[in-house]
Formats: sequence, C-alpha cells, structure tokens
Amino acid sequence: MLSRLTTILGVSLASLSYATTVWAAEPQTVTLSTEPSPSMIPLVVIFGLMSLLPALVLTTTCFTRFVIVFSFLKTGLGTQGAPPNQVLVGLALFMTAFVMAPVATEMYEKAGNPYMQGALDEAGAYAAAEPIAREWLMPRTRPEDLALFYDYTSDPRPHTADDVPLRIAVPAYILSELRTAFQMGLLVLLPFLVIDLVAATVLSSLGMVMLPPTLVSLPIKLLVFVMADGWNVLVMSLLRGVAT
Repeated sequence: MLSRLTTILGVSLASLSYATTVWAAEPQTVTLSTEPSPSMIPLVVIFGLMSLLPALVLTTTCFTRFVIVFSFLKTGLGTQGAPPNQVLVGLALFMTAFVMAPVATEMYEKAGNPYMQGALDEAGAYAAAEPIAREWLMPRTRPEDLALFYDYTSDPRPHTADDVPLRIAVPAYILSELRTAFQMGLLVLLPFLVIDLVAATVLSSLGMVMLPPTLVSLPIKLLVFVMADGWNVLVMSLLRGVAT
C-alpha cells in the first residue's frame, strides 16, 4: 500500500514538473486593465438595482398598502393560519405588479432601454426616469406629509410637483401610504369587531361565560365575509384606491 502511494505521488510530481516547464518555456502575455469594460457597466448597474429592488418595492409602490390592509383583514377575521401569510404577500405582490406595470414599462422605454443601448449615460437615464416616478408618487402624497419634510430642510418650498426631489417625495409618499392603509384597515376591522361584541354580549346574557366568544363569532364572521364576497370587494377597493 505504501509503495503504491509513493508511485502515485511520484507520477503526480513528475507531471506537475513537466507542465510547469512547458508553461514557462512558452511566452506569456498578460494584460491587466484597471478600467471596466463598457459592456460590463450596464450589468453592474442592473445587479445593483436588483439588490435594491425589495427596498424600491416597499417604498415606491402600493405594496405596503396592500399588505397592511390584508393584515388588518386577517386580524379582524381572527383566523390564525388561513389564509397563510405567504398567500397574502403573494397576492399583494402580484396586485402591485398589475398596478405598477404601466409605470415600469414607461420607465423602461424612456430610461432603461436607451441606457442599455448606449444612448443615455447613468445621469441621463436617471433624469429620464425621475419625472415618471414623480408622476406616480405626487398625486398619492398628502401636502401635509410633504410639508413635514420641508420643515426640516433648507430647500425652498416647491411651486409645482415637478420641483419636489425624490429624496423628499419618497418618504412623504410612504407616510401617506401608511395613513391610507390604516384608514382602510380600520374600516375593514370595525364590522368584525361589532360581531365579536355582539357574540360576547349574547353569551354573557345567556350565562354561557365559559364559552369563548371567538368560538361563536368566527363562523359568523366567515359567513358574513363570504356572503358579501369580501375578497372581491376588498381587492376592488384597493385597486380603485391606487388608481386615483
């Protein structure tokens, strides 16, 4: 066994020595360039945008509103695992893609595609995409939220929506979306709260204090929600809300 291992090691060393001798005998030309290839720059930008995609979806789209309203709905129904959170997040994500598709298409046609073709540089692509993003953000942002951020900056107050930079428009938009989402969530939550109170009152009046009210109110809430075609009504309300 030891002799076989020695033979294999000797053959390997001989082969390595021969390969090194042949490689050293041939002229080697290695060119090192410190400048990135022009074809690699768009790829770097694309990968950078992909790493920022979750943050962009959360802060510049209607995804946050959808997820919060669905969370209020699940809390109002009182169901622990139905529907699963993954299903609600998936529904919110595809609804967001449905709503944001025209905006994304316009940004790609006016900024992304010209940049990939080399007609625009990074600054030109940003300048072309910024008005499109602002056109989506500003109509859905409250003036009070904009004023909040302008109060803590030295920038002059804008005369038109085109004068608002994205560094102010984006956080103001997020605040407006959170407020709208909580308003819609409260409207969704109140009917289920009323059913819970009625069930608890009826059980207390009957002296059935040992019976959990949620055990009685859950089927009633589900029945009311299904009979009212709640999913259709809720999704329709969300889509109409972001369309304005």
